[in-house]
Amino acid sequence: MPLSRRREAHKNRRPVVNDIVNSFLLIYAGLFPIVNPIGGAPIFLGLTRHCTDDERHATAARVAVNGFFLLLGSLFVGSHVLEFFGITLPVVRIAGGMVVTAFGWKLLHAGEELEDQRAANASGRPVAPTDAFYPLTMPLTVGPGSISVAITLGSQRPKEAADLAHLALLGGAAVAGLAAIAITIYVCYRFAESIVAVLGERGTNVVVRLSAFILLCIGIQIIWSGWSALAGAAH
Repeated sequence: MPLSRRREAHKNRRPVVNDIVNSFLLIYAGLFPIVNPIGGAPIFLGLTRHCTDDERHATAARVAVNGFFLLLGSLFVGSHVLEFFGITLPVVRIAGGMVVTAFGWKLLHAGEELEDQRAANASGRPVAPTDAFYPLTMPLTVGPGSISVAITLGSQRPKEAADLAHLALLGGAAVAGLAAIAITIYVCYRFAESIVAVLGERGTNVVVRLSAFILLCIGIQIIWSGWSALAGAAH
């Protein structure tokens, strides 16, 4: 009898473990390609060239923390906020795509500004610190695409659960997935200089400009996908 009970408990535990693992992987695998901290590392390095190593490392930590809480809020309360204001996801994509497009365009023409910052740093004049939230956290790291995906994942969470503890475990797994994303962001930005060291000064500038152009294209693509969704809903 005790053996049969243990077997029954093991059978009941297996689906729960699978659900927890699936919840973690769904959050991490769904957000990682869009957040793309590896691709954002050269831009992060280019925007923090005037900072010391300690300042850059501290900024990377703040960006990771900001990104975690921004995605956490989008995951758990984003859909409710949109419902309260009557905003749909396609509208969020269009508005966010405009922000990304504007940032990508500005970054494409930021070469002179970065040179001025480096010259000011070399001459000993104080340089204004780079804001860790804008533009480093949003829209560079956690843009409208990431927020839209997080809101969508949050809106698909189970509304009802037979076991409240099971629902809490799924929520904990989702938070762990977001924490893994934040750790990945920190590692990529913390060692951004090492990642692009093989490129050299000129190569890094080329990568920054290329990444800015890709970011500009991503913003336009987000606008187009939002507009297409709105147009499809209108018909």
